[in-house]
Amino acid sequence: MNVFDIVSFNNPWYWVFMITSIVILIIVNKSVSKIIGYAGEFWVKRELNKLDKNKYKVLNDIMISTNNGTSQIDHIVISKYGIFVIETKQYNGYITGDKYDKKWIRHMRRGKKLFYTNPIRQNYGHVMSICELLNIDNNKVFNIVCIPSTAKIEVKDDGETTRIDTILDKVLSYKEEIIDNIDDIYNKLVINNITDKKIRKEHIKKLNIKYNSDNNICPRCGNTLVPRKGKYGVFYGCSSYPKCKYIRKIK
Repeated sequence: MNVFDIVSFNNPWYWVFMITSIVILIIVNKSVSKIIGYAGEFWVKRELNKLDKNKYKVLNDIMISTNNGTSQIDHIVISKYGIFVIETKQYNGYITGDKYDKKWIRHMRRGKKLFYTNPIRQNYGHVMSICELLNIDNNKVFNIVCIPSTAKIEVKDDGETTRIDTILDKVLSYKEEIIDNIDDIYNKLVINNITDKKIRKEHIKKLNIKYNSDNNICPRCGNTLVPRKGKYGVFYGCSSYPKCKYIRKIK
């Protein structure tokens, strides 16, 4: 069998080849996204490790549990000048938004816009989880979103967003001594860090479900979900139908 024999709609091997290719592309695309995300966290981690270890204690990839569920935090810096809760976002393109917006917008060359969860709001949840766990006032815990990529960011905020080349300057800009028990805080975070792989996988699974639900994104192909009407009522269907037949009930 040669390649010309395979390229035939009536040949079952053609469909095996096409389906396999699509699956590989999906896996590769997801893997690339994960690698890019890990790379961003690595570069931020490397920068934070340059801080004076006698004054600053750094924790990376911490998961804690509170009354509101689990929170996974990219980086935490503990110092007498405050606790810095840092979220890393490896965006690309042109991003606009406001610190109070539920979502930020990514502008595409073709004019298409994709919605992102507002990382400032997302990380504020992490800040409040830290406050609850440590029983500490939120004016001693600072919300920082670091964007290590070259994306163009135009966001109206109060200085919560920063770049990787300015993340150290951001942390070092806090001069007032407001915390005494640095070692106690560090040890409590280490002790309460969830390392169980099953719990961490379940946390990520719930986040993906919530993200897809909030953003009306098809979990199968990534296209937009749109309201449709069938004989059993209204439901969400994939905009790429009939290529993708994913549906979701409207609660």
